[in-house]
Amino acid sequence: MPTDPRAEQISRNLHTFEERLVTACRDVGRSRDDVTIVAVTKTFPADDIRRLVSLGLRDIGENRDQEAAEKAAAVTDLDIRWHFIGRLQANKCRSVAHYADAVHSVDRHRLVHAMSAAASDAQRTIDVFVQVSLDDDPHRGGAAMAEVRTIADHVTAAPGLRLVGVMAVAPLGADAATAFARLAQVAAAVRAEHPGAMSISAGMSGDLEAAVANGATHVRIGTALLGGRAPAVR
Repeated sequence: MPTDPRAEQISRNLHTFEERLVTACRDVGRSRDDVTIVAVTKTFPADDIRRLVSLGLRDIGENRDQEAAEKAAAVTDLDIRWHFIGRLQANKCRSVAHYADAVHSVDRHRLVHAMSAAASDAQRTIDVFVQVSLDDDPHRGGAAMAEVRTIADHVTAAPGLRLVGVMAVAPLGADAATAFARLAQVAAAVRAEHPGAMSISAGMSGDLEAAVANGATHVRIGTALLGGRAPAVR
């Protein structure tokens, strides 16, 4: 049978990353099974999603609705759990609700309402992470930390949504360990009021270890799995 160089490359990348993840977990006394890899496939083709699934990954993350919707339609034969992880506009919620199993970027009350209405119309229940701004910069995604708990309350009360935890991106130039320690504190405060909100979505290819050390249950990994230069989407 002909070989698939791209599949072999991704397999090697996954093996290397798995070793890194196992080490990160072991160093802080956590089980590797506690952490879910969300493979971020933005700008990469649907064929790469098929390759990832063949290697045992089924949690796939996308940042843009149009691209995500097209890929979801192209791989309906696969057992995939879709994660929408990019900034979300209220007018995109209806589309996202048709394919996403989890949305990591809910950061304002208006978005909770729009996502709830869309999920209800689609007769689906969607897992929600409240996105937290770790630097309170209004120009970046994420709710101010002072607002996170009220947004979490709103999600919990919203039909079609299930609050599962919090998400954040470490601010540019900031120490990731310090940033994710702050996120862990916010997560604990939310969990104290909503015991089912056990998940923390944090960490990417460059700051995995700091995220795992601070309780990340979902890591969003693109470059370490698929490489730094994306081929054209097809």
